[in-house]
Amino acid sequence: MQMRAAVFRRPHEPMTIEEVEIADPIGKEVLVRTAASGVCHSDKHSLDGLVGSRWQGFDKVVLGHEGAGVVEAIGPDVTYVEPGDHIVACLSGFCGGCEQCLRGHPNLCTGKEDTVMRGAGVPPRLSIDGVPVRQGSEIASHSEAMLLHENSVVKIDKRYPLQTAAIVGCAVTTGFGAAIRTSGLQPGETAAIYGCGGVGLSILQGARVAGARRIIAVDKFDAKLKLARELGATDTVNATETDPVAAIRELTGGRGVDHAFEAVGLPMLVDQAVRSLAIRGTATLVGVLPAGAKIEFPWEALRPECRLQTSRMGSNAFRVDIPNHLELYEQGRLRLDEMISRRIPLDSINDAFRAMDEGDGARSLLVFD
Repeated sequence: MQMRAAVFRRPHEPMTIEEVEIADPIGKEVLVRTAASGVCHSDKHSLDGLVGSRWQGFDKVVLGHEGAGVVEAIGPDVTYVEPGDHIVACLSGFCGGCEQCLRGHPNLCTGKEDTVMRGAGVPPRLSIDGVPVRQGSEIASHSEAMLLHENSVVKIDKRYPLQTAAIVGCAVTTGFGAAIRTSGLQPGETAAIYGCGGVGLSILQGARVAGARRIIAVDKFDAKLKLARELGATDTVNATETDPVAAIRELTGGRGVDHAFEAVGLPMLVDQAVRSLAIRGTATLVGVLPAGAKIEFPWEALRPECRLQTSRMGSNAFRVDIPNHLELYEQGRLRLDEMISRRIPLDSINDAFRAMDEGDGARSLLVFD
């Protein structure tokens, strides 16, 4: 079947909209008609040439890992969904049998390559003129259709709007989960969030739902800080106008925060997050740092018994978490529509990535007919 998709070829060059062949589903695969796809900062690392080794061996890649849609067809071994079901895709595909899955950490699955990908000797899921096209994150949601393993999707109730549900697959699951699962944040504690894009605003909302008494949002764009306040930040800091570490210390009476979250993927912000901690505070790294990035900070910046940890996709169990997130959205406790800054057609995808550099909005959403 032919579909239109945004094809990434080389860093620092615009993606092109091309006709791509998508295979019929086999085994446990699910063919999904894409309704919407978020445009995530993690994919911009590829466009900027910061994670090139990830696509080694492929001349063409379809990016995108934050999609929702409707099941069109299923392989003969699929048992979880059927045609007509509404789904959200998640890059935390799981095998269900490795040590991490069995320990209750499917987001850290070590066996997914044998489960959610096609094996050697099998025709590729995506191709152009017979040449394989890499399926970014095994999702490739910047396209009119997605071919996914059933362990990479979660079925959702049809009462939820698919366009809104799309951003739950990455930004919300990653950020909200980092706050309520990974970090260990307790009611009454304080938090600072470095970066107020889709992930950072999801962290902020997770901290609010978890009961943080003070939430300090840090960014360099006033529009994002304004939105952060609307979504629950008690204080905001524009990093272009003041030293955010000094500002956080002043706001907390010199104490620092119990939790600091880095949500962009910049070593400089990791350093600032660590230096803004209180005694026994925890810095949680949520943003994807470029390949080869080094994190450095002076020893004296470490407060007594503080911790530095990473978060992998919000420590999620997405088949449980995503329906829960959507129920919180329905209740008005998790605000998603406010995080979608623009809804655009596939042909405008390069404009969406340019908007990231300009700080224009929290999340761009590709929408399909």
